[in-house]
Amino acid sequence: MTLPDLDLLDGVPEPLVRAQLLAGAGQELTSSKFASPRSSAALAANAFGWFLERPALLPPFPGTEQLDWPAQDIMLERVMRFPWSRGTHPHLDAGVETAACLIGVESKRYEPFLDKKAASFSSTYDRDWGTGLAPFAALMAMLRQNGTAFRHLDAAQLIKHVFGLATEAARVGKQPVLIYLYAEPVSFEARRIPAQAIAAHRDEVARFGDAVAGASVRFVATTWRAWLERYDAEGVRGHAERVGTRFAPL
Repeated sequence: MTLPDLDLLDGVPEPLVRAQLLAGAGQELTSSKFASPRSSAALAANAFGWFLERPALLPPFPGTEQLDWPAQDIMLERVMRFPWSRGTHPHLDAGVETAACLIGVESKRYEPFLDKKAASFSSTYDRDWGTGLAPFAALMAMLRQNGTAFRHLDAAQLIKHVFGLATEAARVGKQPVLIYLYAEPVSFEARRIPAQAIAAHRDEVARFGDAVAGASVRFVATTWRAWLERYDAEGVRGHAERVGTRFAPL
């Protein structure tokens, strides 16, 4: 099988990025997701890939300043295994480890504005997840009754990621944090994205955050623009500008 040219930004280590993407089960390369204009795969790989060899330079995500930065390790397509062996396990766009925290990053670019979301959960998720994850379990139960309660935010995906992240964090002995890193593009392939859709997505993100406040997995949402503005260290600012130019509009 011939794999696509990644066409990565300057300073992003192509062999390392390729190896990590191929090691993941998300099939970003083999399924052509990486080249799709709808996908955030290339955006995440380029933005985080630059830090694979220099994790300590990774800027803190807005809202996480009190965590024990700097980052010690970064991995693309980080698997967060469920507490069972069979089936598919969540692969987050990036996994970031500090001394005390395991941070899973779910990145979105155009996805919230192109397809309406409908939640579904198999019976496999029917288990006691513990009191710390009760807010997420309650939200799952609500979504089973009303699968379209969130039309732009893929709430079911986030809940599944949390269950995997919580299990993986317990395995490595760290505090789990889920980052929802999203873009607010004004257009897609010359088609305008309505301002109402962007506002509705933002409202759904806030509603999700309110519903799971106080859970053992902390949920933090921020935009790509807000995070890229944190790239202010020497050398890092130039990378932010390259990301913003290549993947505009963010």
